[in-house]
Amino acid sequence: MSAPSWWAFTLLALAAFRTFRLLAKDTILDPPRAKLLRLAKDWKPGDKIPKEYRGKLAEFMVCPWCLGFWICVAWWGVWQIWEHGTLVAASLMALSAVVGLVAKLDAED
Repeated sequence: MSAPSWWAFTLLALAAFRTFRLLAKDTILDPPRAKLLRLAKDWKPGDKIPKEYRGKLAEFMVCPWCLGFWICVAWWGVWQIWEHGTLVAASLMALSAVVGLVAKLDAED
């Protein structure tokens, strides 16, 4: 096993951040996230929470310390197996993360 260089580390970190945002916060994945948590398709924040709702899983999914750790393990593990391919994929995710962060800063003007 090896440790990533500073450049690979930066790409992997930004890719992990973007993956976390995609899984935990981006609205494009609201439907599968709701299904996983056992919420109705038409459920909206403020509606009554169903009895079979998976609350602990929901907490895990939005926690950067919890889900974020496992996302980092996944990126690092794949990088250990296939360094070049992982960095190519991480580059795309890192670029996406930077665009999102810059757009957020730009929106505050």
